Amino acid sequence: MKNIALLGSTGSVGTQTLAVAASHPELFHISVLAANCNDELLEKQIKEFSPELAVLADEAAAKRLKSRYMGKTKILTGCAGIIEAAVYKDVDTVVTSMMGFAGLAPTIAAIDAGKNIALANKETLVVAGEIVMQRAKEKGVAILPVDSEHCALFQCLQGEKHDTVEKLILTASGGPFRGKKADELMHVSIGDCLNHPTWSMGKKITVDSATLVNKGLEVIEAKWLYGVDYDQIQVVVHPQSLIHSMVQFIDGTVMAQLASTDMRLPIQYALTYPHRVESVFKRLDFWQMRSFTFEKPDMDTFRGLKLAYEAGTIGGTMPCVMNAANEIAVEAFLEGRTGFLKIYEVIEKTMQAHENKKCPALDDLYENDAWARSYALQLLKK
Repeated sequence: MKNIALLGSTGSVGTQTLAVAASHPELFHISVLAANCNDELLEKQIKEFSPELAVLADEAAAKRLKSRYMGKTKILTGCAGIIEAAVYKDVDTVVTSMMGFAGLAPTIAAIDAGKNIALANKETLVVAGEIVMQRAKEKGVAILPVDSEHCALFQCLQGEKHDTVEKLILTASGGPFRGKKADELMHVSIGDCLNHPTWSMGKKITVDSATLVNKGLEVIEAKWLYGVDYDQIQVVVHPQSLIHSMVQFIDGTVMAQLASTDMRLPIQYALTYPHRVESVFKRLDFWQMRSFTFEKPDMDTFRGLKLAYEAGTIGGTMPCVMNAANEIAVEAFLEGRTGFLKIYEVIEKTMQAHENKKCPALDDLYENDAWARSYALQLLKK
């Protein structure tokens, strides 16, 4: 029985994690639930899973919940409540599925408290990969990737020696605008952007998929998870989204991980590792498959991937700044305050204006995240 703290329980990964937990009540106990502001859904989750602790980051949402809820679960609020959720004494595994930079502090706190991490918050490694991986090593903590691509790489690397790896190959669906050029993207709508061809995800990550920023973040994440150089990480567009990623070895062998497009599968693998357990997830039927296709990503049109490679290669505080600018620009796009292509402009100009610091401490990352958000907001006003 694993005792789990689920940070981001009302989001896409969070709700699917609870579906996995519900399918195996003999394996998982949900000790802690934490969310941002969806008090109604969190209340339903509390009633179903009876955690000892529940947290809402938004104080108004927590106040609403406290006014209705009369059960035994302790209700906390704010950033302090999220940190308490991450370090809760009875928990051994923390699923970090909070969105964006906000996931960094609780992940660090959980690691320092000796909790194993099921990582669905890629921004944690994008922003502070070296710090996070070093702390995990010092604390003897496992970081198990939940992203389908990184879970695939993790499985392909089982039993293999690091020095036999030639290349990591991250697959990408290409998003809803695959094949289009910049002049066709000038006036795309939010609805167009959120119409992902193969995955059902939250709004922010779906926009990131459309810009290929999400794949860029995964490139930086791969560098820290697997200890490889950026020239060993290749992105390949695979529209069918059935090969989730591949590893090429020094003898030329390529090992691929295939599965249906269901996030519950990598979630379950991360939570049950090193074991596999039975599931009801859809199986692939190779008799019905007609073809797998692959393409080179268009990094001139979908500049998010190129900008991420640049940020990662520069290192230091630059990935932090790139991520912060993207979060601000995507939020503006989703609120109808800017256009799709403006996202790239905001990221690029913020990176160009940044004075990079090579070996940042955590405080430097928080400071530069705040600077980048402020700078990006000013760009959006022009």
